[in-house]
This record gives sequence, structure tokens and C-alpha cells, in this order.
Amino acid sequence: MAAPAGAGAGMAAPDGRRWLWPVLTAALGLLTTGASALEVYTPKEIFVANGTQGRLTCKFKSTDTTGTLTTVSWSFQPEGTDTTVSFFHYSQGQVYPGDYPPFKDRISWAGDLDKKDASINIENMQFIHNGTYICDVKNPPDIVAQPGHIRLYVVEKEIVPVFPVWVLVGIVTAVVVGVILLISTVLAVLYRRRSSKRDYTGAQSYMHN
Repeated sequence: MAAPAGAGAGMAAPDGRRWLWPVLTAALGLLTTGASALEVYTPKEIFVANGTQGRLTCKFKSTDTTGTLTTVSWSFQPEGTDTTVSFFHYSQGQVYPGDYPPFKDRISWAGDLDKKDASINIENMQFIHNGTYICDVKNPPDIVAQPGHIRLYVVEKEIVPVFPVWVLVGIVTAVVVGVILLISTVLAVLYRRRSSKRDYTGAQSYMHN
């Protein structure tokens, strides 16, 4: 006896849903894995007094734990140039300083990968160390990351700013805006008073006439 046509269709639908869910789950997993990436955090700029130690802070965030495959590389772009020189590498607990003369025997590891810290110290900083420092971290499978950039200024000890430049700019901008608003408010009040007085005088003249 032949089965009703509708019964075959009703049995096929659950089978289709049975294989559809694993496919969707696998696709979602691939998308999530592909979106995983490192985030590197560095200050935009720092000031270091000539002849003192400079600390280049570099922190990172990763969805995976650090391990033997985690690496840190530091590069330097001298002021006024477009060239970048790699001068420091850290991997598997070992320091690999480059042979770039301005940093010879000056670099020391100051980070802790377990704490997501990739910072370094530079001893006896001189004016030749002015430039941009680039911190690059790899923590497979999280390897797609935007390196951190630090603009470093070596200055005389007497003129090291207490606050970062962006803080000073913000303070000055706030003061200027405040003064402008105050002046605008005073002028607006004076204008309204003058207009009110003029209207009052005009009204009196009209009544007398």
C-alpha cells in the first residue's frame, strides 16, 4: 500500500534540519575564530630626560593564554626618517637584542607575558633616541594585531613637562573656550539691556506724542 505523498515530505524535513544545525554551528565557530585578534596598548607619547632611563610601556590583550609561541618585537623609526629598524626581540624567555648601535647595551626586558606586559627599559637615553617606537606582539593563534606606536621625546632635565602635552592642550583649550563663553554672555546681557532701554524710551516718546 503506497504511503501518502505528504508523509514523505514530513519525514524529509526533520532530516534536513538535523544536518543543518551542525553546519551553522561550524560556520559560526569559523567566524568567531577569524575575528579573534590581539589588542596592543601603548601611550601616544612620552618625555624622557636626557641621560636617564626611559620606560616604554606596552600592554596587550589576547583571548588566548601566553606561552612558548608568544613573541615581542620592538622597532624604532628615527626622527625625520621613514626607515624602521628592529632593535629588540623577546621569545621563550630569551632576549635577542639587535645590533643597532644607538641601543647597544642599553635595552632590558621589563615586561611579564603572564600579565600581558611587553614593556622594555632603555638606559641613558640621548637625543639620538628621539623618534617613534613600535611594539609588536604575536600570541598564536592571535596574530592579527595593530602594533602600538609611541612618540618619544628626549629633552633636557629642566624642561621635562609635568603633564603630557595632550593634557596641557586640553587645559589651554578649556580656558580659552571658557573666556570666549564669558565674554559672549556679558556682551549678550549688555545688548539686551540696551535694547530694552531703547524700547522703553521709544514707548514713552510715543505716549507723549
